[in-house]
Amino acid sequence: MSNKYKFIDLFAGIGGFHQAMHSVGMECVFASEWDKYARISYEANYKCIAPNLFINDYQFFNCDITEQEPSLIPVFDVCCGGFPCQPFSIAGKRRGFEDTRGTLFFNIANIVKQKIYSGNPPKVLFLENVKGLKSHMNGETLKTILATLEELGYSFSYEVLNAKYFGIPQNRERLFIIAWYKDLIKVDSFKFPYGIRPDGSSIFEKSKTLADEVKETHVSDIFEPDATMDSYYTISDKMWIGHQERKKRNKENGKGFGYSLFNSDSIYCSTISARYWKDGSEILIDQSHKKLNPRRLTPVEAGRLQGYRIIGNGWEKPECANNDNYDSTNQEYKIVVSRKEAYHQFGNSVAVPVIKRLAKEIVEQLLLQ
Repeated sequence: MSNKYKFIDLFAGIGGFHQAMHSVGMECVFASEWDKYARISYEANYKCIAPNLFINDYQFFNCDITEQEPSLIPVFDVCCGGFPCQPFSIAGKRRGFEDTRGTLFFNIANIVKQKIYSGNPPKVLFLENVKGLKSHMNGETLKTILATLEELGYSFSYEVLNAKYFGIPQNRERLFIIAWYKDLIKVDSFKFPYGIRPDGSSIFEKSKTLADEVKETHVSDIFEPDATMDSYYTISDKMWIGHQERKKRNKENGKGFGYSLFNSDSIYCSTISARYWKDGSEILIDQSHKKLNPRRLTPVEAGRLQGYRIIGNGWEKPECANNDNYDSTNQEYKIVVSRKEAYHQFGNSVAVPVIKRLAKEIVEQLLLQ
């Protein structure tokens, strides 16, 4: 058995955490994902580096975490999980383990609890969620989660980070919780990196000049060559008129909803969502210079927007093929599902460069102490 740090990948999606943890030399010993198409993508991309997950009829690639017996999960050092945000039943407001029952966070806590009781406490918990978790149910949900971590013996730090400061051109804010087992790791706090400098170093100060200190990006960094662009991605006259009329109506009604248009020089775009496949309204690429309606991102571009190294038809800017996000441990990601499912999966994914930088800091600040 390898002496590498071991991790489990819960609510794994298409493996953004897997890519990140692998990049710092960790070994995945268990994963769980219920969506059948995400499972297809996960196996196609990680079977080569984690074949152990798929042996004995997918023994360590669980489909329904609510039916998993925690004692059958191999011992691990780090638990990764981008868990769904659900309403908690907190009538008694004990704000602890019991208050998480009936939610998917309970399954994370229950796995951790079993490992502690069996004498193998996980060293670190690496959790991700939407920014809105901080205010969900007037903050009660987050209080319950943090109280549960404390009850299990963990100290924690949490912070909202934005992917646009980590080398990818996407304005994507997510909440991260890093927790460490107090009896094993004697540190007072975890310092979050807020971005990455052009020289690759982490920025630990959240200053007003953060945007000026980070690596420069442009939306065109992710573009496939214009010469290879299929006309399929250019939206129809009917859809373009519909987008414009809807935006006009919403503006008149005091709402900020509508399409968002970007060009090659835009330094970042909006957050890509799981619904992007429907009409692409949150990220449309201007083609007025070609006298064409805007276009959607291709699935390849959508994946690159989350930091996946996808070759596709190549890059409009060839130098972007060697982006620092795509280091030697970041293998080529293969799209093996339909266009619709690919958009859906990338919209649901974590932004890999953010996770990679946090993984690096977890090793250096917590595991090597």
